Amino acid sequence: SGDAGGLASLVQGFQKAGLGDIVGSWVGTGANLPVSPDQLQQGLGADRLQQLARAAGLSEGAAASALSGLLPTVVDKLTPGGTLPQ
Repeated sequence: SGDAGGLASLVQGFQKAGLGDIVGSWVGTGANLPVSPDQLQQGLGADRLQQLARAAGLSEGAAASALSGLLPTVVDKLTPGGTLPQ
């Protein structure tokens, strides 16, 4: 599905940015490691962050700050079995 592809793309972005441990903790069944707004920007990429910020009517900094609190929980909830959906 498109959602699973988006999630896989998101995870790959964090892995490419050297943040595989962090994103892996969100997908896995253990505790979620925190992510800083700067790390979030690296993992998402500037373009994706700009799009999300614009869609939400926020500055990039505000969007990164909000998402750094939300994204670990969202990814965790989308991967209840500890693996990415197919």
